[in-house]
Amino acid sequence: MKMLLERGDINPNKPDKDGQTPLSGAAQKGREGAVKILLERGDVNPDKPDSDGQTSLCCAAGNGHEGVVRILLRRGDVNSDEPDNYRQTPLWCAALNGHEGVVKMLLGRGDVNPNKPGWHDRTPLWCAALNGHAGVVKMLLGRDGINPNEPDDDGQSPLYCASENGHEGVVTVLLGRDDVNPNKPDSDSRTPLCYATERGHVGVIALLQPLESPTPSTT
Repeated sequence: MKMLLERGDINPNKPDKDGQTPLSGAAQKGREGAVKILLERGDVNPDKPDSDGQTSLCCAAGNGHEGVVRILLRRGDVNSDEPDNYRQTPLWCAALNGHEGVVKMLLGRGDVNPNKPGWHDRTPLWCAALNGHAGVVKMLLGRDGINPNEPDDDGQSPLYCASENGHEGVVTVLLGRDDVNPNKPDSDSRTPLCYATERGHVGVIALLQPLESPTPSTT
């Protein structure tokens, strides 16, 4: 790298067919040394997006490379909340994949919106709940401004998707809050208990059933 970069005919920002630059490729793979060398140059754009609109920070965050994320966040010319073409921010990508260390770093910044929706109007909390990342769910719920009932474009709340997929730990965390509605239906009028029952998630059913609103008497 150093020998190549010493040449005057080398473009350090030149992208490949997917729009990925040497910096974003190094960030995606977690190559801290390569990232540092590239960022020492004044002609390297640290926020240049690839063909999908993903920046180097987004690539590193989505893959859980804490060291690279830390290096990039120290710079003043990196947008820590920049969404890609699918509206996925670095926090969104880290939450989706359960990278707690990266989520913690991003939540510690005042310029990151923890409730910013991405693809299909799914928030970082929704994504973490979907994949059963209870630790990330706890972190996100600890931030002010988080709506624990925020649905996606199908009307499915974080509790709903956690229940549907049998993530008992996430369901327990969400139900521990007074502001989570256990009976909130989706756009098809189906509740979290309805889908947990359909999927046979007995542990989730046990958590939800005492909270299900009783059917009004017709007599």
